[in-house]
Amino acid sequence: TDGSLNRFQQAMQDCHGLQCGFCTPGVVISMTSYLDDNPDPTDEELRVALGGNLCRCTGYRGIINAARQAAGLTADTGGEGH
Repeated sequence: TDGSLNRFQQAMQDCHGLQCGFCTPGVVISMTSYLDDNPDPTDEELRVALGGNLCRCTGYRGIINAARQAAGLTADTGGEGH
C-alpha cells in the first residue's frame, strides 16, 4: 500500500468515529470488509455488521456515519446512535 487511508478510514476521521482507539482496529477491519461486500447497506445492516465490536466511547453514531459516508450515503443527523 501507499500509506494512504482507505475510504472507511478516511470517513472515520471525517465523522469523528475515533476516540480512545480501543475498538478502532476491529471496527476498521470489520467495516472495510463489510462495505467491500455490501456497498449499499441500511443502518440496521451496519449495526449488525458492527455486532462483534465494543466501542466504549462514541455511542456508535460516528462509526455508523463513517460507514454511511464510505458507502456514499448521507450521514444520519438525528435520532440516537447505537
